[in-house]
Amino acid sequence: MVSDVIDVVFQLNIVEGKMQYLFDESGRRYLDAFAGIVTVSVGHGHPAVVDAVVKQTKLLQHTTTIYLHHAIANYAEALAQRMPGNLKVVYFVNSGSEANDMAMMMARLYTGSFDIVALRNAYHGMSPSTMGLTAHSTWKYNVAQGFGVHHAMNPDPYRGPFGADGKLYANDLANLLESATPGRIAGFFHETIQGVGGAVELAPGYLPAAYDIVRKAGGLCIADEVQTGFGRTGSNYWGFQNQGVTPDIVTLAKGIGNGLPLAAVVTTPEIAQVLSQRLHFNTYGGNPVCSAAGHAVLEVLDKEKRQEHCATVGDHLLHRLRALQEKHDIIGNVRGRGLMLGVELVKDRQTKTPAKEETLHLFEQLKDLGILVGKGGLHGNVFRIKPPMCFSMEDADFLVDGMDHVMSKL
Repeated sequence: MVSDVIDVVFQLNIVEGKMQYLFDESGRRYLDAFAGIVTVSVGHGHPAVVDAVVKQTKLLQHTTTIYLHHAIANYAEALAQRMPGNLKVVYFVNSGSEANDMAMMMARLYTGSFDIVALRNAYHGMSPSTMGLTAHSTWKYNVAQGFGVHHAMNPDPYRGPFGADGKLYANDLANLLESATPGRIAGFFHETIQGVGGAVELAPGYLPAAYDIVRKAGGLCIADEVQTGFGRTGSNYWGFQNQGVTPDIVTLAKGIGNGLPLAAVVTTPEIAQVLSQRLHFNTYGGNPVCSAAGHAVLEVLDKEKRQEHCATVGDHLLHRLRALQEKHDIIGNVRGRGLMLGVELVKDRQTKTPAKEETLHLFEQLKDLGILVGKGGLHGNVFRIKPPMCFSMEDADFLVDGMDHVMSKL
């Protein structure tokens, strides 16, 4: 199935982008409902981001962090101001995998414990360490990985055994700590809406209960905001705020730089202090050009009120997708928040058998209509709808009308 997806992608030669639209070499326009795998936040080629990159590149492209540069410091301050609580120390790296690697190391150093807990159906990266955190066989190569990592039951309201009762899933986490660890752990990783896993939003009440269990076991709570951050969910700026928790470490990537290689780890001064035990260095992390781009993204998000926009357009899109679900039996579940949505396709609503072949067929048909969506979930049967945050009401209607058209021909 993975090779099938790759073949489909490479049939398109994308040569230009403009906000929520992409263009191939023939000039054909596509509506981008996947944002470069949830990476283009404010729009392809957004003028403010482009201007910031060009301006900084003309002045100074790279120095490394062995020298001071105001662009890096100013951006770190602006990012920290948007975090709750005492999350005030920022480390810049290049990717989400690197950010989660660093978070793992910090948790182990700070707590003195080694065991880490993540969730089944999670995706946290493809480096040797983060592949162990990831709980999708699709992304796990047959190499040594995951030493000290345990995976708890996924609080999936659609497919999980306890429905939407987050506290019952948290009981499994408590049992896992009691039976599979020494009782003390280094940390607990989670997404708030599982991205690669098919836009699965964790059951309500799960994170408050899980955080309490983890902290009683001496662990740190680590929120992977690589896909849910920066207002994409509409209801809050950070995904973890949707469950009323404040983590000890937050990892950021993808939309943070609107397509540039930029990521970050944000934590408290107390936790950050552990890195003073040795030297820490990242050649490209927080270089002036990427910092200028990241700062411009924050300013655009504020100026254009993109969080509120995601809430408004996302609510409209959810309403239309749920109406579509009533019309087409192949849609088993519609879920998500803001502009981070999933549509799960099944052969039968009672058995919930994944409609893998049908999903791939519809994926191709939508592409032929000029609509690009993502495809995810363990079985590749979920449409991932996570467009640039400038996606309009008209775009939402065009997307749903296109889905209706191709589904009607099944």
